[in-house]
Amino acid sequence: MAVNDWGSGCGLRANRYGGSTCALFNVTALTSARKGNMDSFSPEKRSEVMSRIRSKDTKPEFVVRRLLHRLGYRFRLHRRDLPGKPDIVLPKWNTVIFVHGCFWHGHDCPRGVTPTSNVAYWTEKLRKNRDRDSRERAALEATGWRILIIWECELKNLEALADKLQGIANGNARQTANGC
Repeated sequence: MAVNDWGSGCGLRANRYGGSTCALFNVTALTSARKGNMDSFSPEKRSEVMSRIRSKDTKPEFVVRRLLHRLGYRFRLHRRDLPGKPDIVLPKWNTVIFVHGCFWHGHDCPRGVTPTSNVAYWTEKLRKNRDRDSRERAALEATGWRILIIWECELKNLEALADKLQGIANGNARQTANGC
């Protein structure tokens, strides 16, 4: 271990992103914060992290799919011929299900808060996401599809979610304003 300005035992070493890493704290984040950038990652690392965010086959989606299958529903996934490529399509019941992440779709819950860094960018980005969601819902409703939105935070209570999903066959799947 190298001896440095922060004392011995830190283990300061260069990382592959051009910064330094330390076993005790993130040196790259400290130097970025000094430069006025509040991001804890270098631009290259941030790009890598953001590139791994998936638009389909996410964990919340898998939870809903498993629950639907357990309830006896059979479905199609990500039909490209429908507006918005719904996450789950139940053709027999003329119903589509969107599994929305609370952050990315601006849900009114603790997970849906706007980041405090680069506020203008995130406000605009999340507003555009919500606008796109409403256009896609309108297009689906115009063609006769019933729409069910399941928020990521609703997955905390699987019993309530199962009750909500069981209403699909009866035609009374209830849409809740806030899934928390």
